[in-house]
Amino acid sequence: MSTGTGQQLLRLQDICKRYRMGDTEVNALHGIDIEIQRNEYVAFIGPSGSGKTTLMNIVGCLDRPSSGSYWLNGQRVADLDDNAQARIRNREIGFVFQNFNLLGRANALHNVMQPLVYRGIPLRERRRMATQALVEVGLGDRLDHLPNQLSGGQRQRVAIARALVGTPSILLADEPTGNLDSHTAGEIMVMFETLHQAGNTIIVVTHDPDVAAHAHRVISIRDGEVISDLQSKPQQAGNGASRV
Repeated sequence: MSTGTGQQLLRLQDICKRYRMGDTEVNALHGIDIEIQRNEYVAFIGPSGSGKTTLMNIVGCLDRPSSGSYWLNGQRVADLDDNAQARIRNREIGFVFQNFNLLGRANALHNVMQPLVYRGIPLRERRRMATQALVEVGLGDRLDHLPNQLSGGQRQRVAIARALVGTPSILLADEPTGNLDSHTAGEIMVMFETLHQAGNTIIVVTHDPDVAAHAHRVISIRDGEVISDLQSKPQQAGNGASRV
């Protein structure tokens, strides 16, 4: 099932993932078929062990399927070597993690600048882009703050700015509110809605129905299979922008 503007961004076709644990083969994913359009806001939801994290790792080019095909922006990811996949991760996918994954000794500005280093962008331009991204998530007055000088919500905002600074095709968020109190979690989910309305494609991976309810399409995963794929809200076409 797919919804949205009709501009296909990614396609997973008959994706299977198997792991070998000693003499036992574990089937983490079984024949996953999903299409996601540009400017969709999608949640992958499922309990622990459902396969949703394995699916996220494949979508994020952090892992390869055992079989099946994955296309991203019209390119068959399986045809790419490890270096090419790393470039795809850096340019096409912005990651937001539950534990923020910020560099503890780097201030907010340098944390957000980090993905741009691997693109060879000059320092002055990296600084301008990172500053703009932090301003847009409401942290223009926290550029010089270290992570331990920021609240949990502010650290997640830094992580979101880092994910968006390179204008990726997909914002991929793994349990983005897992370490936040309910009030701060609500603020982060409001920010995701704003990002979606600005034209960003968002995929949230969660076990929490309250978090998934913010998405416009909810794909439920259980025992490595898609058990439902439902549009929960009317899809709104973005304005083509990729920033807040």
